[in-house]
Amino acid sequence: MFTSYGFVGFLLAVFVLYYILPKRFQWGLLLIANFAFYYTAGKIYPLFILATALTVYVAGRLMGRQDEVLAAYNEKIKNGEMKKPSREEKKAYKKQINAKKKRVMLLCLFFNLGILAVLKYTNFVIQNVNSVMEMAGKDGFSYMDLVLPMGISFYTFQAVGYLLDVYWNKCEPQKNVFKFLLFVSFFPQLIQGPISRYSDLSKTLYEKHSFDWKQVRFGLERILWGYFKKLVVADRISAAVVALMGDPEYYTGAFVIVGMLFYAIQLYADFTGGIDITIGIAQVFGIRLEENFIRPFFSKNIAEYWRRWHITMGTWFRDYVFYPFSISRPLKNITTFCKKHFGMTVARRAAVYISSVIVWLATGIWHGAAWNFVAWGLTNGVIILISEELTPLYERFHKAFPTLTASTFYRGFQVIRTFSLMCCIRLFDNYGSVRITCKQFVRMFTRFDLSAVTKQEFLDLGLGMKDYAIVAMGVLLMFVVSMWGRNGSVREKISRKPYIIRYGIYVLLFFAVLLLGNYGVGFDAQQFIYNQF
Repeated sequence: MFTSYGFVGFLLAVFVLYYILPKRFQWGLLLIANFAFYYTAGKIYPLFILATALTVYVAGRLMGRQDEVLAAYNEKIKNGEMKKPSREEKKAYKKQINAKKKRVMLLCLFFNLGILAVLKYTNFVIQNVNSVMEMAGKDGFSYMDLVLPMGISFYTFQAVGYLLDVYWNKCEPQKNVFKFLLFVSFFPQLIQGPISRYSDLSKTLYEKHSFDWKQVRFGLERILWGYFKKLVVADRISAAVVALMGDPEYYTGAFVIVGMLFYAIQLYADFTGGIDITIGIAQVFGIRLEENFIRPFFSKNIAEYWRRWHITMGTWFRDYVFYPFSISRPLKNITTFCKKHFGMTVARRAAVYISSVIVWLATGIWHGAAWNFVAWGLTNGVIILISEELTPLYERFHKAFPTLTASTFYRGFQVIRTFSLMCCIRLFDNYGSVRITCKQFVRMFTRFDLSAVTKQEFLDLGLGMKDYAIVAMGVLLMFVVSMWGRNGSVREKISRKPYIIRYGIYVLLFFAVLLLGNYGVGFDAQQFIYNQF
């Protein structure tokens, strides 16, 4: 939707009204814009986001009220307005208040995650049940025609994060229901994130913003750069990716490596381009969103890669799944059992490893209702855990060869190794099938024939030499910009350039998008890859 002419017109209209209207109406205009945007995506979609926002808002207020009751109780004791209770009585009263909060939190959590689970995973469950029943010679169930609202995984996680933060007293509940609706439904984030924390986004979301040309210019630059990545690079190379992955029997062996590389380019340009547009739109309105990528392809191991790629999703799973599970009572019982029977070494790892597997299983399922995503998530988790176990060995190697491991050559090797591993893991996403992925991974070595990858084969993928030249130019430009941004903001650096150079860059980038962008039917670009989540 971001790349349609209709959306550009919509954004321009909201931008003009935003700075014309009195500042006290700015957040209200954004709320109206949110639901107008979401309504155009699907007429019943707003009902789902309203259900999530209103239930979480009410739950937050109810939990906040229990905190107020506890605070009033303590204040009365402090002021001598009631008889001072014993330590046990005070503890019991606090436990009673926390139990009420927990019931509210769990009910709201189950309701909203239940909506997500039913809409996104019901047919996946039916599919697997039918497979079992088919083996038993019985008829299966019919699939359900369910609506999957755009961005449901993103806005649900954002709302659930707020719910848990209020429950843990990390933030105060929002008292204005319309402001909370704005937080959950902020339209630039609905397509593919980032997943914002209330404590972060609320700092600028509700403020009164005066027109600031520097911030608006920076926002427009970021939007333009996102369009370049999406339209010029990602959408242009997508035809080749579809061809390579659509016929695994023909495009095998060395073509698997070509497909991995092409898909890595497409996914990076598509996802980071969309995030650039999102963050740029927010900045135009004076609102700050968290960064979601920090040069992930420069990572030296997979754990580091996931600290740089889709950052807000990773931190969400860390803070709201990993930490709570790792200190939960069942995990403590497992740790105690392991300590008693297997020693402290195993006990220390038990909770961390079990929580890690749960997190990566959940991460895979979050990406899609299919076994290839489950395998994708678990493979990431297993490799990270193996790497963690091998850390002492790595450290001994670094001590034994300090000159080698400190060299640029070795760091380059680590980067290439990590990139290659991630490309291999991403084959589960490429082919959408665990069976085909495993076959293609093996064939990549057993049927490797570089001579088969000819110029004509590349041309048969649906791209001409001009297309490959444009993609290569785009990849090179993304690399240069990424390297340039390692020690400071690229936009700040451009702003310090002479007027002619600065605006020359803007004009060149604008015409590159206009003239080189790959437009589909009706001049609407393809949907973003992460729309499906």
